[in-house]
Amino acid sequence: MQTIMSFDCFPITDPTWIFFLVLAIILFAPIILERLHIPHIIGMILAGVVIGEHGFNILVRDSSFELFGKVGLYYIMFLAGLEMNMEDFKSIRVKATVLGLLAFIFPLGIGIWTNMHILEYGLLTSVLLASMYASHTLITYPIAIRYGLSKQRAVGTAVGGTAVTDTLTLLVLAVISGMFKEDTSDMFWIWLVLKFIVTGAAITYTFPRIGRWFFRRYSEPVLQYIFVLSMVFLGAGLMELIGMEGILGAFLVGLVLNRLIPHVSPLMNHLEFVGNALFIPYFLIGVGMLINVRVLFGHIDSLKVASVMIVVALIGKWIASWCTQKIFRMRAVERRLMFGLSNAQAAATLAAVLVGYNIILPSGERLLNEDVLNGTILLILVTCIVSSFITENAARCMVAEEHEDKDVDEKTKRDERILISIANPDTIPSLMDIALMIKHPKYNKGLVALSVINDSNASEKKEQKAKRNLEQTSMIAAASGVKIDTVLRYDLNIAQGIIHTAKEHDITDLVIGLHRKTNIMDSFFGNLTESLLKGTHRQVMVTKLLMPANTLRRIVVAVPQQAEYEVGFPKWVGQISRLGRVLGCRVHFFATGQTLKFLKRMIERMEPGTKTEYTELDDWEDLLLLTGQVNYDHLFVVVSARKGSISYQPSFEKLPLQISRYFANNSLMVIYPDQLGDPQELVSFSEPHQTVDSKAYETVSKYLNKWFKSES
Repeated sequence: MQTIMSFDCFPITDPTWIFFLVLAIILFAPIILERLHIPHIIGMILAGVVIGEHGFNILVRDSSFELFGKVGLYYIMFLAGLEMNMEDFKSIRVKATVLGLLAFIFPLGIGIWTNMHILEYGLLTSVLLASMYASHTLITYPIAIRYGLSKQRAVGTAVGGTAVTDTLTLLVLAVISGMFKEDTSDMFWIWLVLKFIVTGAAITYTFPRIGRWFFRRYSEPVLQYIFVLSMVFLGAGLMELIGMEGILGAFLVGLVLNRLIPHVSPLMNHLEFVGNALFIPYFLIGVGMLINVRVLFGHIDSLKVASVMIVVALIGKWIASWCTQKIFRMRAVERRLMFGLSNAQAAATLAAVLVGYNIILPSGERLLNEDVLNGTILLILVTCIVSSFITENAARCMVAEEHEDKDVDEKTKRDERILISIANPDTIPSLMDIALMIKHPKYNKGLVALSVINDSNASEKKEQKAKRNLEQTSMIAAASGVKIDTVLRYDLNIAQGIIHTAKEHDITDLVIGLHRKTNIMDSFFGNLTESLLKGTHRQVMVTKLLMPANTLRRIVVAVPQQAEYEVGFPKWVGQISRLGRVLGCRVHFFATGQTLKFLKRMIERMEPGTKTEYTELDDWEDLLLLTGQVNYDHLFVVVSARKGSISYQPSFEKLPLQISRYFANNSLMVIYPDQLGDPQELVSFSEPHQTVDSKAYETVSKYLNKWFKSES
């Protein structure tokens, strides 16, 4: 076996040393460049220049860089689609389309004129070269993720615009390259568009259904990760099969799997971690290894071509961003962010120049000559550097503005602390999913997982089981990047253990589960619930999920009359709305007309992007109609109340029987809202002279009596 024994044996070919050097660059580049206040991405590209065959020839851009580089490129596009909130995207789809069209039209139009009149190229060469100016790659998208701006409208606009721009660019590339194929027909353009539409529709229709089927049956993290990566490459491969670039397929797969991979889930954390730690840096280093700076400065024509390409690309993208900002009245920092994200040239540009370089004209010349090839290298280097600096600067400014203008109560976020009571290992994943999804994304106190052992029948076996359960919760939280404290407690009974722990840890919310095969009345809605509700005034959520949370398709919420006057009303409304946004599913509220008005105002204020439906439910005797509204893949949420509260009805005591009879085969959540705080906080949501009518105190008893009579 040959090994590298001296540093004069360049380039290095031993796989061990190649991988070590790449990892060393990925490790030290961010550390060094952070001290110099230079974006990390530039360090990866410059490192590729230095170690590549055009630098010190330490490494050769072999098949490993091509393989990992392509994976990294697909990863960038996939994460861009995955991070995009589809409801937010619907609200900015017009902006994204406008930016994409302008980012294609301006560079293309300016480029064709300059290529023909300044560089004196022919029409076909000018069009292909100008299409290179129009394309761009989301090289700097990881910067937006790092600053937590992936859901900003400027970022979403740039990401959506990238899909539009690159689609048009790649269509131009496909048509021009097809013109030089012997088997090209007159219907080539039409067939290409039709194949693209059919393939996109097939991915959009089949991939979510396949994904939902897989996630319901397999919960192993490794299997889920491999499945998602397989879907990404299948989508990319299908696009390449019809003559398009795979990056469009990867982006589309990210969009269609968006709802199945919540942003706070362990799977999402795994995808981002592996991509940002290995594949994306590999791609950036590989891009740098293509750059040959020495050749550029040895050819005047190459410098002239490169200068024109750089100026046109930068001006065209800036005009597109400026016009989009003015048309939609966006802020200046949003324009800079859009310009930074849509300015870097890499993947599609390389594809275009390599295709043009390999096309031989009848005259024997290449469609794109060596000057253009060398100029493209400098174009990639300059635009990546400019894009990185602008995106980094704009992201910092936007985060600073958000910090100054934030209107969320910081004290509330600091005080939010959710306790998950762990008893059955089968319910741990579902309880953790619910807790991770309902928590405020910016709260900073973490979660608390509790396992209580009854003092009267404690044993070593039960202690070991409890410790294993808590270890499982820690693993799930760590995989999601969330802090969690685990508590193993001995107490007189489970209820007392939960109550004491809640007081000791300043708990604001309790999440408790039901085993899916256990009778509801016997298992929970008995002494345990009664003791908990008497012992703490904090919000209690009782959950039973029959399938993974990310495969739920709708949330149906039954709200009692006068629930809007409960102190805990804003909290549970915000959490259920947040749950719907994270899952990407619709939240359907059933309540009285007056309560629905409160719900609409509250959601518009707290979670304006939530997909909602509102149906009037005048009397709880009509709740029987919900049996036809709640399907097997829906989450049924019942908002209950404690005794003595304004929305409490005596008939609530029979609610467990009713649920176990009619909703036993549905995923379930029962919420007991907070009873802390000042009830006058909600006066602004009500009419000043509104009075509480007597119907508030009739509801469930009347409805249950009629229901049971109809059943007898």
